[in-house]
This record gives sequence, structure tokens and C-alpha cells, in this order.
Amino acid sequence: MHILAIGAHAADMEFTCGAVILQYTKAGHSACFLHCTPGEKGHPRLEPEAYAAQKVREAKIVDGALGATARFLPYKDAELLASETVALDIADVIREEKPDIVITHPAHSIHDDHANTHINTMRGLFLAELPGIRRSYPAHGVAKIYFAENWEDMEGFVADTYVDVSEVFEQWLEITSQYELFSGGISSFRYKDYYQALSIMRGCLGRSPRAVALMRPPGFGRQRGKLPL
Repeated sequence: MHILAIGAHAADMEFTCGAVILQYTKAGHSACFLHCTPGEKGHPRLEPEAYAAQKVREAKIVDGALGATARFLPYKDAELLASETVALDIADVIREEKPDIVITHPAHSIHDDHANTHINTMRGLFLAELPGIRRSYPAHGVAKIYFAENWEDMEGFVADTYVDVSEVFEQWLEITSQYELFSGGISSFRYKDYYQALSIMRGCLGRSPRAVALMRPPGFGRQRGKLPL
């Protein structure tokens, strides 16, 4: 199976569902992270251009260590719009990567880039599967879609899928700590503490030591386990 995780910023999907990706790649599956922007405008000391370069470097290192590839769209942090142009860019990647599963942001967020990534991804999924849309690659339909749990995207997020990541959690934690944002010093939000605590709480609900919660489009019921999603 092939998973495509589509995030507004480099680090969004690695933080939220990177442990799931690692669980899959260690089992022999493949994965790709698509970053719509580097997420370059939130560093208190670095200029956006310098932090963009750092985030791209970090993403390539982290994504590779998670067993996945890293791809980037040419958009800027805090300037990502919901547009047909971005949706077509995402559709092109979907057609080229041919994922079985797509994971992205849920519909509602306090961060416009996250909400617009959701809109663009859902539109991109629709465009990607239409044979009448002529692009460089043939049409491709995605079998399963999931939304990742992000502290900025909690409005309307209802966990219905719990993936046991107990076996890979410590490795994921070490890999993801290569993002300066995760390890601290950039944001006042305690990312590492949050995701460690969240994995235990979601593990309680998923009946495992540690779990990652995902949400499917409404109406798909509840499930939990390791593989497959």
C-alpha cells in the first residue's frame, strides 16, 4: 500500500500521523509527505527565507528516516489560498504518486493554511479521479481518506480510527525531534509533551499502550488496529 500525507506546512503531518507512516513503512509499505508550504514564518529569530531552507532540510531528513519521500509545493506560509491552481497541483501529485490512502487536515482549523489545505486536497482528490481532466498523468482514485488530529484543527474533529503505534513510538519521537519546532525554542506550544500525552490518551481509547487517532469522512463508523487502515 502507498500513503500520501498532505500537510499545510512541513512538520504538520510528521507530528500528527508520522508514527502511522513509520508503522506502515516498517511493515513494507511506502509513503510520501506532500508539504504545501515550508511553514517558514513562525520563527522568532530567523528570516522566512532562512527558516524555509531549514524546514526543507529538516523535512527531507525526518521524512527519509520515517521511510517516506518528501515533496513540496511552491507556496508560502500564511499565504496558501483555497484555489483551483493549488487543487490541480495536488491532483497532479495524487495521479503521479497513486496512493491507496490519503491523510490530510480536517475541515476546520484556527489556521487558514490548514483549512485551505483541506479544501484543496478534497478538491484535488475529486479532480485526480476524473478521466476527463487532462493532465500529465492518468486519472487515479484514492480508496481511503483520513484526517489527522492537530491541536489547531480540533473543531469538529471526531476520532473514529485508532492506530496502535506502540512498537514504533519511541523511534518516531527520536526522528521527529530533528525538527527544531518539535524540540522547543520556537513556539510556546509544547509539541513534544502534547503528542506524548495524546498518544497515551488515544491509546486508552484504542485499547493499546499508545495510539494515533484519525478521522474518516463522516458516516464510516469506528475501527482500531495496526494494519491495514
